[in-house]
Amino acid sequence: MAEFNASTKDLGEVSVIYLQGYLDAHTAPSLENTFSNLIEKGKYCTVVNFTELAYISSAGLGVFMAFIEKMRENNGDIKLSSMSDKVYNIFDLLGFPLLYEIYKTEDEAVNKFIESKNLEK
Repeated sequence: MAEFNASTKDLGEVSVIYLQGYLDAHTAPSLENTFSNLIEKGKYCTVVNFTELAYISSAGLGVFMAFIEKMRENNGDIKLSSMSDKVYNIFDLLGFPLLYEIYKTEDEAVNKFIESKNLEK
């Protein structure tokens, strides 16, 4: 079975999810749990860092679609950062850049939240 890990870092109002390995139908529930836990804690501003993600399937993409509305309803968002070209091409093919803000670095994405909400680090 493919290895996958999702870990989170709390930066006050903004949470960062770090993805590692392979995100597919078998591992998607792990990411769903991560998002659910953030929502339970009232954390709606999320940056997802893809630096160590090797692969994403349509089931993995579906997780983002499942949670984006809930985040935005609560004045938050999911911003994506640090994708490899391979992973970005999958998102691009499915039109995700029209729905999500995608940044080169985690810092850019976090700073965008801070600027838009006038948050302090």
